[in-house]
Formats: sequence, C-alpha cells, structure tokens
Amino acid sequence: MRVRQYVYFALHSSTLPAAEMATRLGLEPDEVSVRGSRTTTPPRPVTHVWKIVCRDRGLSALPGVGAYTAAAVASFAYRRRHAVLDTNVRRVLARVVTGVEYPPKTQTTAEVRLAESLLPEDPPVAARWSVAIMELGALVCTARAPRCADCPLVAECTWRLAGKPPYDGPPRKGQTYAGTDRQCRGRLLAVLRHADGPVEKAALDDVWADTLQRERSLAALIEDGLVDPLDDGRYALPT
Repeated sequence: MRVRQYVYFALHSSTLPAAEMATRLGLEPDEVSVRGSRTTTPPRPVTHVWKIVCRDRGLSALPGVGAYTAAAVASFAYRRRHAVLDTNVRRVLARVVTGVEYPPKTQTTAEVRLAESLLPEDPPVAARWSVAIMELGALVCTARAPRCADCPLVAECTWRLAGKPPYDGPPRKGQTYAGTDRQCRGRLLAVLRHADGPVEKAALDDVWADTLQRERSLAALIEDGLVDPLDDGRYALPT
C-alpha cells in the first residue's frame, strides 16, 4: 500500500492536467486520476498507471521521481531487473571490483554500467542481488570499519588483495543537512503546508536568507511539480 500511496502523491502533486499526464504515460485520459484527498486510499486507476509505468520503465517520467527511486521501486516492489545504486552499493563495487576504498564523490556513468553488467539475468534474482549488495555495504563493507573477515566476497575483493590502499581522491566531506538545498526546500514546503491557502512570495523569502539558494530551490520544487506558481504571483501546494 505504501508504494501505491507514493505514486498517488506523485500524480496528485503534478501540475500537469490529467489528459497530458495520460499522454506522457501512454494511457487513455480516463485511466489517470489526480483528484482526491491526500489521506484517501489511491483509486484503482492509479494502481493501473503504476503497473504500466513500472513495466515500461517510465517511473522517472513521474514528477519528483529520480533515477534511484525509480530503479529501487521497480526492483524491490516489482522484481524488475534494475541496477539500484545507493552509497553502500557504490562502495562495495568500488572496493570489490575497482580496487579503491571509496567511489567517486558523484555517481558516474561507468559505475552504472558496471552495476548493470553484474546483475543476474533473471529479474527476481537480480532484485535479490540488489538487496544483498545494499545490505552488504550497510552492515559489513562499511565506510569506516569494514568487517572483511565476515565478508562473503573477501577472497575476490580487489581492494583487500591490493593491501587496502588508502583513498587518495578529492577530500571527502560527511553528509550534512544544515544549509543544504534539501533543508531549504523543506523550509519552503513547510510554509506552504502550514498556510491556509496560497502564500505571497515574501512569506517564502522570510524563511531562507540566501537569495540564490532560495530561488534555486523554489525553481526545483516547481519543476518537480511539488509547488504551483499562481498567476497572481502567489504560491501554493498542488491541488
């Protein structure tokens, strides 16, 4: 049910008309519903949309759904053959295959191709593989204290066989939240969630001092279909 609710939110939050959303997903207009309360159970048409999108690899066409989320849901919820690359998976592949302690700071095309090349051909097996590699990175092949003695890939690990050479790439910074675009987006959305209706631009300006970052974050929220810019210059959550 959680999966269906997420898709319902993505469709419900879109600024696209139902007919246009249907066109983008290759459906008839009456197969898409974007109306209703956020607290209600998603209608059957949305479940149908979800299944078709998963089958056609069109999850990323939904507003607010990126490559990682699309791959994770298609793999874990529907047993599709997709490479799911989170930080833990990238670290395991970097050590076992590439022979370096840590992956690049940002995901590369080469990493995606490597992950895809290692996937088992059978989709359900590939889905289990993705879960296993993710758990291996989270519990055994950790960032700071890898438990190599407990790793099932210890005999094949290129990094370990090379003597565990230390990372010599660009300085790595721990993940932070304060001051990030993510925090800024959250502040802007909080203003809209707690408002009784559309809000003036000044209300959004008040919650974040950095003008460039605030405008960038607001533009991203609009692009993702999470905020509606109204004709009168005010802003609101999608209806």
